[in-house]
Amino acid sequence: MTPQTIQPTASAPAVATPAYAGIDFCNESQLSNIQRASKMFASSALVPQQYQVKVGGDQAIANCVIALDVASRIGASPLMVMQNLYIVHGRPSWSAKFLIATVNTCGRFEPLKFRFRDLGKVGTINGQNYGDLKDIECVAYTKAKGSDEVLESSPITISLAIREGWYNKAGSKWQTMAKQMLMYRAASWWTSVYAPELSMGMRTIEENEDIEDVAFEDISSTIAPDVESKTASEPLDFDGETGESYEPPTATPTTPPATEAKAEGNPQAAQVQAPF
Repeated sequence: MTPQTIQPTASAPAVATPAYAGIDFCNESQLSNIQRASKMFASSALVPQQYQVKVGGDQAIANCVIALDVASRIGASPLMVMQNLYIVHGRPSWSAKFLIATVNTCGRFEPLKFRFRDLGKVGTINGQNYGDLKDIECVAYTKAKGSDEVLESSPITISLAIREGWYNKAGSKWQTMAKQMLMYRAASWWTSVYAPELSMGMRTIEENEDIEDVAFEDISSTIAPDVESKTASEPLDFDGETGESYEPPTATPTTPPATEAKAEGNPQAAQVQAPF
């Protein structure tokens, strides 16, 4: 009887997380296809108004092209991207709910969770007493699939929101739905650190609403005299490696040995020959 050789069964290859790529706008074929798809979305009544051709015309079609490119880069549904990408103060912004859903469904992490801690009363901040307002801390955390390492966001607290100016801003939701805002901000900060490619570097709506734009003021003419008076009048030499400036050595007058010998025998001569 001939012995049979049993070949080891090859193990199935590990399934890798798909790498999403954006649209190649230099590829004529891709660009033609994406334009046709954009016109189809722009004709739909299910997309927001900024993507509807009957409202925005050619600009709406261009918005659809950008939305389709973003969707292809993060592996999301184009309709979901259009429904959750907003313009706040001229900046594209995600809704926090969409950002959390993207993390949960990307396949790389366990679902995001949130941990709360009561830090006591806020007390007095910037000269204002907040009475019995509780200072709550929120941290977003999860694990990468197949790993036991806990990935945590920076803690977000009510006192931090007050110091940053988010809490007291006109129309702020921090005063009416503080716990929800804590979770939204913690999720955004977590994504910025551990998965910035999912948000593509864009902030959430709540973050952009909390940013306060400051009007530009030209003060060059005001500070020009100070700059002129405090600028070195002579060129300075710098060390190219350390960046330190070279200062010329200060000459210290010295008494020749012969003069010192005369000074010891004749105090009066020493007074006459003193260089200072």
